[in-house]
Amino acid sequence: MRMPRKEADKARIEIIPMIDIIFFLLVFFMLSTLSMTVNRSMPVNLPRAASAARDVRENLSITVTREGEIFLNKEPIALHDITARVQAGLRQNPDLLAVINADDQASHGTVVDIMDAIRLAGVAHVAIAVKPARGSQP
Repeated sequence: MRMPRKEADKARIEIIPMIDIIFFLLVFFMLSTLSMTVNRSMPVNLPRAASAARDVRENLSITVTREGEIFLNKEPIALHDITARVQAGLRQNPDLLAVINADDQASHGTVVDIMDAIRLAGVAHVAIAVKPARGSQP
């Protein structure tokens, strides 16, 4: 007696599990790139400015709180130590950008003293961080 052979099923690519994996990878890479942003400043209330612009270069972040405390890349620092620490950073990166994140209630004199210390250290690029004004285009 001869038994009829059952023809083998053709191989097929299942598309639904592949779509699930693609979406999973997309979400993973989106979330991982969000965590790659470097934020070296302390949280302060920045003043608003209509001419705010972004600069993504390597920078040195100096934060001045409302109480007048000074932080260099989230580490507390005294005003008289800023010049030496900035010069050390300048030796590693000659095109260093110093960003001052001063609270909108911080003393103007403290900010000017910090800017003076940064300039004495030899930094050519100094910026003051602000929030974009409401209604302005970034």
